[in-house]
Amino acid sequence: MELALLAIWCFLVALGGGLVGLVLGNLRLPVVLLVASSPAAGAGANIAISAVAAATAAIAHIRAGRINWRLFVWMAPPSILGAVAGGYVSGVLPSRALLILIAVVLLLSGIGMLRDKRPPRPPRADGEPHPLDIPAAVGSGAAIGVLGGMVGLILGSLRMPALLKLVGEVPARAVGTNVSVGFLVGVSGALGHLPNATPDLTPILVGGAASIPGALLGSRLTGRLSEQQLIRAIGFVLLVAAAGMVVQAIVNP
Repeated sequence: MELALLAIWCFLVALGGGLVGLVLGNLRLPVVLLVASSPAAGAGANIAISAVAAATAAIAHIRAGRINWRLFVWMAPPSILGAVAGGYVSGVLPSRALLILIAVVLLLSGIGMLRDKRPPRPPRADGEPHPLDIPAAVGSGAAIGVLGGMVGLILGSLRMPALLKLVGEVPARAVGTNVSVGFLVGVSGALGHLPNATPDLTPILVGGAASIPGALLGSRLTGRLSEQQLIRAIGFVLLVAAAGMVVQAIVNP
């Protein structure tokens, strides 16, 4: 029964995450822990499932041309290095306070997305690059990586509003770029858990298998939404992620 619940929940989380370019590992984690042999092994398994879901969604977005490779190259390395640094200093600050801070940022970002009434941007001319703030991409990637490393999450839910509001990427390409960066961060995080506890294989197999069709379906639905619809969908999922962060902060020891 617990494995069936895990499979259903992983499918639904991957479906929503694939749609809006988020991994949503914090929403999956409580169910993964139900079948894990220990919290550390469950956390490692959850990150591994996140990597599977992110890779699946990224492949679909690559095929659809929704990834900005130049932005990916600039944002992925500082995100990974930041996550590693955050893991080393994870004991310096209380994780509960960090989770509450992240929840507040997600809440404000989600509300801002839902209240965004700006008209869609005109389509770009062929070969004309969209102006992006690359320093903001590097800085936000590193900062979010550090926060994620401290609390053991990929935090694509924070990287998404940064891509939209700070970097200036259009929603569809931000979705694909964010989930692709999330894949590399997830792989790095899973490897980082190996010295502490070997991730449980059963949750990885069950959750990963269920996440693949969910991520594929969600990423395909991305192309069927208008820019405003996609922004609202991202805003709604950010609010859900904020609620998940609050719950995690309450139950966090």
